[in-house]
Amino acid sequence: MLQSKSNWKYTKKASNAVTWLDDHDEFRKLSPIIKQLLLQRDLHSKEEVQQFLSPDVGNLHSPQKMASIEEATERVHRAIEENEKILIFGDYDADGVSSTTVMLKTLQELGANCDYYIPNRFTEGYGPNEAAFTEAYKRGFTLIITVDTGISAVHEADIAKQLGIDLIITDHHEAQHTLPDAYAILHPKCSPDYPFKELAGVGVAFKFAERLLGYFPKHLLEFVAIGTVADLVPLVDENRILVYHGLHALTNSNNPGIRALKKVCKIEGNVTEEDIGFSIGPRINAVGRLQDADLAVQLLMIDRVQEAELIAEEIQEINSQRQQIVNEIVIEAEEILGPDDLEGVIVVAKEGWNEGVLGIVASKLVRKYDRPAIVLTIKPETKQAKGSARSIPAFDLFSNCMNIRELFTSFGGHAQAAGMTLPLENLHLIRQKLSESILHDLSEEDFKQEIEISSNIPITDINIDLINDIAKLAPFGMKNPKPIFQVEEIPTEVRQIGSAKNHLKLQFKKESTLLDGVGFGMGELFHYISPKTPIKLVGELSINEWNGLKKAQIMVQDMQIDTWQLFDQRGRKHVDFLPYENQTILVLENEQKQYDKENCSSISYQTDVHSLTKVEVLYIRDLPEDLSQLKEIIEKTNPYNIHVCYTVEDSAYLKTFPQREEFIWYYALIKKQKTLDLKRNLQNLMQSKGWSKDRIIFMSNVFFELGFVTIKNGVIYLNPSPEKRDLSDSTLYSRYINQIEVEKTLYYSNYEVLKDWIENSCMSYLRTPKEEVIHGL
Repeated sequence: MLQSKSNWKYTKKASNAVTWLDDHDEFRKLSPIIKQLLLQRDLHSKEEVQQFLSPDVGNLHSPQKMASIEEATERVHRAIEENEKILIFGDYDADGVSSTTVMLKTLQELGANCDYYIPNRFTEGYGPNEAAFTEAYKRGFTLIITVDTGISAVHEADIAKQLGIDLIITDHHEAQHTLPDAYAILHPKCSPDYPFKELAGVGVAFKFAERLLGYFPKHLLEFVAIGTVADLVPLVDENRILVYHGLHALTNSNNPGIRALKKVCKIEGNVTEEDIGFSIGPRINAVGRLQDADLAVQLLMIDRVQEAELIAEEIQEINSQRQQIVNEIVIEAEEILGPDDLEGVIVVAKEGWNEGVLGIVASKLVRKYDRPAIVLTIKPETKQAKGSARSIPAFDLFSNCMNIRELFTSFGGHAQAAGMTLPLENLHLIRQKLSESILHDLSEEDFKQEIEISSNIPITDINIDLINDIAKLAPFGMKNPKPIFQVEEIPTEVRQIGSAKNHLKLQFKKESTLLDGVGFGMGELFHYISPKTPIKLVGELSINEWNGLKKAQIMVQDMQIDTWQLFDQRGRKHVDFLPYENQTILVLENEQKQYDKENCSSISYQTDVHSLTKVEVLYIRDLPEDLSQLKEIIEKTNPYNIHVCYTVEDSAYLKTFPQREEFIWYYALIKKQKTLDLKRNLQNLMQSKGWSKDRIIFMSNVFFELGFVTIKNGVIYLNPSPEKRDLSDSTLYSRYINQIEVEKTLYYSNYEVLKDWIENSCMSYLRTPKEEVIHGL
């Protein structure tokens, strides 16, 4: 057996998938799988399906439904008319950079006297700050518009009012208990009449831009797509429409900065949400993580091709530096963590860590340890710690941190991600409080990452056409995830790939269908898969194109094996133990030994079986004297993974065992001669019968054990009146027979025969309901 690393959650199957959609001609050609996926997305009318498959900008909500947008629009137009200086106050991530770009291009188009400002992550931190507002006042700005930030800036709003600066906040982050006293707040969740609450910061800025311009600014959609995808907001409703058309705009972009960025990202052809999520977004984010984010805004605003390419190359280099820094901090963080630190919420801090990448480090720790992680850099000069946090699906980080808000100097974010500053003296208490909450609220299973599976699918249904149909559901993201399918089949091939053998490649064949499975970073699972074993895989379907040949494949995210497994390592002199995590491991050998491995113990064949309890893994290091010994131990311990790793040095099976007729002839010889001196007659006997010395000695000892003869100093004397007994009464004879049977069954049998014998002879517990969950890797 092999337990999945994640919790598998199956999407509820819609029972009316075929009948409902088949009522409409345009949907009849859709495959049953696509129909099921549409219904899983709560699309229950012809209009909803059409809008989902062909998103229309005409279905976007009116910006005028946003609370305070009329007051904000009037104030900006008045500022433009009176030539007031307007400052756009942005954020240093991809959403903030794209939001800044959208608002800057809008105000420039309207002829405003404007500039932008993005705070430095390291010297100012996140969001508006008093010093920046004071400096803006000195420079003559009378109107500040925040984009993708500001909803928590209660103090800064008061400062702006004292300075005589009007503050318009456009944001989408979670509002805290008190709202800032601003001139206007544009925020979907603070707008009761606005139908869609999940816009990204750039989405809110775009809505404001549309109202300011008085028309739908199609030319700004490419920036909206970048910020929306990079900020991981739900890609449904308005976000789906904006990203759908924004990706098309990115594909055909004439913006020099976008084109240069696509070039360094090696993006050709249609731009996808994955291109933003894995290439464009991280590079824009990297600038603000390591230095001022101004360079990223400059790239998106510049209109000269050559300069754009130079900036894009510089950003590419910054991103490479960011990756190296992240790797170094992850290593240092793991060195700091002890076993006790992994019980609840991970909180790790160290002086000198680059605070710009701590969110990425936290994400990596969450993925590895299945725990929320807070990663902080220590600032000894202020006795503060500052950093980022990421969570697991079952733990709302925002609400739990808000419950202890008084322990933080500053705090903000979402359920799954947050940023914070806190006094060093509160570090231990925050970890203690959060760990108490999570251990109280969550079960052990809740800590595991969750995979939502759309459907089980036979490999014979997987083909290029199906994968192309699935692509019609894109763009994928939060609340419209790329479909995850479950496949169950016996692989025809399993191997490790990659220079470090750290990836897994599987191949499946059924009827005329060939399917490859690729698991990146899953190479170690190769050792946990036994031959001819059905495997359940979950993953995304994709197309692998090589030299013009297209093949369907599944990108494996997780796997499990529900059947018991036999791992055949017979004949190997050196056997390594697999690192089974959280499993009870039993080693069976002739001499009981001590093992320093956790959850690992050793028994011998002489151990009292009544003292044994159930285990998950059994290593059989030596052969038993009798098959019944092994049967009894397996039946008592109920293992689900069995490793046979014994050798045979002196094989009884390979020797020719004396036949009954040979015993009869030899006994007749002794009976005739009454006395047989083996020292004098051994060679003659060996030559005349073709017997080995061991064979003759063995038969002689059997006769001696049965009382047919006595042996003194190599001379055999006939017992004139022996008791009538069968050869099988001899322990020596029976033991040899047993040894041959043991070797034949357990050592010289092929894999299939051995597995069948163990299952049918030793594992009656497989045919009864399991009493407990077996924990795997």
